Amino acid sequence: MVKLRILLLIFPLLTFCQQKKTEAQLFQEELVKSYEDKDTSPLDAKEKREFKGIHFFPISEKYMVMAHLEKLENEKPFLMPSTGKKQNWYKKYGKITFVIDGVTYSLYVYQNQDLLRSPQHKNHLFLPFNDLTNGNTTYGGGRYIDLSIPEADTLIVDFNQAYNPYCAYSPRYSCPITPEENFIDVAILAGVTYTTDEN
Repeated sequence: MVKLRILLLIFPLLTFCQQKKTEAQLFQEELVKSYEDKDTSPLDAKEKREFKGIHFFPISEKYMVMAHLEKLENEKPFLMPSTGKKQNWYKKYGKITFVIDGVTYSLYVYQNQDLLRSPQHKNHLFLPFNDLTNGNTTYGGGRYIDLSIPEADTLIVDFNQAYNPYCAYSPRYSCPITPEENFIDVAILAGVTYTTDEN
């Protein structure tokens, strides 16, 4: 009877983990397709010839973290620095806190003020982050994750869905520069990997 109860507790967890792995796999496949498809690729003809593809760390449950979201009040919009001339207005929406290997980390999530005008993006949260892999096994400028405002104060942050900004592959783009406050002192071995050998 005890074994049955344990199995009943474990089964939903296993199902959930498998679902998240499937979501991560689909995200990565779609990202690759978007760069390869001539209609959706952000790269021009010359850049495509030099492009060496998008590569990922192995998908890992370790980097699918449950995060607590603390919504911030009275934050003022600000121009987030970028790699080019174009800058966008963002507002700091909240602080997320999560645990990896027993250590607690925090990052901030932002809202693009222009995107708020679009009904389909009104719940979008932007998570740019830097970690110990930058400039080594990942793009030196950091990576991004797209999130949605949760109904409660918790959400899943899947670092397996971390991706590079367009400017990692092309100098033609102006990409938001990750704020210094969004550096975490840990190597996130998940999501898109980018090495100097691919430059």
